[in-house]
Amino acid sequence: MTGPAQGSSAQAGAGHVPVMLAEVLRTLDPKSGEIYLDGTFGGGGYTHAILERTDCTIWAIDRDPQAIARGAVLAAAFPGRLHLLEGRFGDLLTLLEEHGVAGLDGVVLDLGVSSFQIDDAARGFSFRMDGPLDMRMGGAGPSAADLVARLSADELADMLFRFGEERQSRRIARAIVAARSVQPITTTGQLAGIIRGVLPPDRSGMDPATRSFQALRIGVNEELVEIERALNQATRILRPGGRLVVVSFHSLEDRIVKHFMNDASGHAPGPSRYDPRGLLPTAEARFELVTRKALRPGSAEVAGNPRARSARLRALRRLAVEEVAA
Repeated sequence: MTGPAQGSSAQAGAGHVPVMLAEVLRTLDPKSGEIYLDGTFGGGGYTHAILERTDCTIWAIDRDPQAIARGAVLAAAFPGRLHLLEGRFGDLLTLLEEHGVAGLDGVVLDLGVSSFQIDDAARGFSFRMDGPLDMRMGGAGPSAADLVARLSADELADMLFRFGEERQSRRIARAIVAARSVQPITTTGQLAGIIRGVLPPDRSGMDPATRSFQALRIGVNEELVEIERALNQATRILRPGGRLVVVSFHSLEDRIVKHFMNDASGHAPGPSRYDPRGLLPTAEARFELVTRKALRPGSAEVAGNPRARSARLRALRRLAVEEVAA
């Protein structure tokens, strides 16, 4: 885990700070009377700030039923303006259409795992506290313990390398398979101890278990697939002038967001001059980049909230018909 997905409002819980809040508000630029989606509600930090900033309506999605339950306090504070939906943000079109929402003026997505999830030992996301090896954001489907128990050494190694960019993935996978043959691996402490037992301390000070825990979490929750689905659906429901603002926390997330936004805005690299696809007419871009390069948190924010250090913000705006024609 490299950073939180969501912060919180004062009502939602003290101590959970929304990352790059000032940059999100400035980039989203919410206006009175418009409709927005917070696709990763979490503690409601972004939602609370947007509702306080202007007289708008927000639909908020979270797959974690605990997040939806916490949000009831915030919804009561802004009656009729905040609507909470339990589900995956990759299903945002269906979730919104079920409630008659056909267009949005802005979408904000804060990727990864929330502070509430990472700080709760019972959820099993963190190696800092011993707890059940779970990692499920929504509570359904196979847990991390299930994957650790049933995947082969090759499958585990592939997951750790692909989702955690762990160079020692095969060594770790072999150690996991050996350990589970002795006793089931059911807690975060067990798994972290196995990984630390085969990897030397990292010179950067990062815990040796960091990448492996990230990989398992992404695999359990199918996070990268969900990101791709959410990006595609968000751009389909944006009205002209509407903005998509995404905060990511590690290179796998940011790479998906960067490539998607470059493609949508016509900034993707063209094919080689030897590639016959270069002879085909290019489609008119219907979006423009709001951020040419990813925005980063300021040094003051990182000092006050170290979890913000790896955050990247990228944004896209849907062009009006006349802008496309021009």
